[in-house]
Amino acid sequence: MSFSSLSFLYAFLPLTVILYYLAPSPQWRNGVLLFASLFFYAWGAPKALPLLVGMAALVWLCGLGSEKGLGFCHPLSLAFVLGSLVLFKYLGFFAGLVGVKSLPALLLPAGISFTSFQLMAYSIDLRRGQIRAERNFFRFLLYISFFPQLLQGPILRYGATAPMLGERSVMLDGAVGGLRRFVRGLAKKVLIADQAAVLASTLYGQRTLSGTSGLWLAALCYGMQVYYDFSGYSDMAIGLGRLFGFKLPENFDHPFAALSVSDFWRRWHMTLSRWFRDYVYIPLGGNRVRRGRFALNLLIVWALTGLWHGASWNYVLWGLYYGVLLVIERLVIGKRLERLPVLLRWLVTFALVNIGWVFFCIPDPPLILEKLRRMFVYMPTDWRALLSLDASVCSKALSLPFALLFSFPILKKAAVPEKGMRLIVLNGMHLVLLIVCIMFIISSSFTPFVYFNF
Repeated sequence: MSFSSLSFLYAFLPLTVILYYLAPSPQWRNGVLLFASLFFYAWGAPKALPLLVGMAALVWLCGLGSEKGLGFCHPLSLAFVLGSLVLFKYLGFFAGLVGVKSLPALLLPAGISFTSFQLMAYSIDLRRGQIRAERNFFRFLLYISFFPQLLQGPILRYGATAPMLGERSVMLDGAVGGLRRFVRGLAKKVLIADQAAVLASTLYGQRTLSGTSGLWLAALCYGMQVYYDFSGYSDMAIGLGRLFGFKLPENFDHPFAALSVSDFWRRWHMTLSRWFRDYVYIPLGGNRVRRGRFALNLLIVWALTGLWHGASWNYVLWGLYYGVLLVIERLVIGKRLERLPVLLRWLVTFALVNIGWVFFCIPDPPLILEKLRRMFVYMPTDWRALLSLDASVCSKALSLPFALLFSFPILKKAAVPEKGMRLIVLNGMHLVLLIVCIMFIISSSFTPFVYFNF
């Protein structure tokens, strides 16, 4: 079930909200959310539900055993979670590396990368003494399966989430603010990401017609698609969390306004970046080591970051691409980057990020090289032939200027106090925006979220 589906908007969400607010106690409200979350997951992946519950149960039991001094529980927990992740997501990839090609295809459980990272974070934090083990399995299962963030994050930490699993309150202004955040996220997905996706697929799909300008535009469109798709989902998740009294962490901070690659990754998928920082980069020694080891640490982290996104060489290359850029930025360029004009720093960063989307989008490494060559060795684009294939792409292109504009924090700077008549107008504008989104959903084909299978 997708947040942008009519079944979610017309049935699942209203019914869940009604039952939640009718529940007489925090325990009953947690029960409503847990049942809704498991139903939400089972709707799209019923065969994967036992794995989700089983992983949560074993990690929960190992957490209790670890706190009682059973030394085998912590490694058992990590081994089980990592083993499940490798089995369902990476077994075919690793088998191919050693020449084994006859393995049966396994169903990839939706959101397994996000779920696995939350479970591992819980186990590691417990081992470090940063949290206490959760005694109530149903509260722990709600932490893992909470439906707003179940499939695509943000990645939650138990220490920050645990207080909200107990007593929490929802004020009217908080609930309404959560609904507005949800609507803005839905608009990002439906009105911008889905439109940019048509442009990107058209330009990338015609190998003989798309030349240099067409491929740069394709990379830009794909970048806008991924950003508005994923940040839109994060906005919807955060808004839904507020509706039920949960404060979920922010996941994006206008990354396309970044002035360096490091700055970009401080702003993009922030919960994933913090996870790798805390559980991989710092344990490897971080930047408190010699220059050669520091560079190796960065490359390891970014190779794993790429692999986290998918069991394919293009994701590994994408991660290593950023690893190399960060090594150059940290060890070669250093402080000299900050002395460059702001506009030049932004242009260079923006260009490097758009080059990165070529690795992310195209699964075939030889085809990646072909696209990059066409981007840097001028070849004309046959725009007339491209437009004759599908004239509707012209209307889709209308969303691109808005995508570029709203990728900068202009709305944050233009924020006004939400009270009185301004609040009424603001709520009315969001209601109109919701109606427009529903009209787009009804009139267009379903486009899945980009990060749905990660």
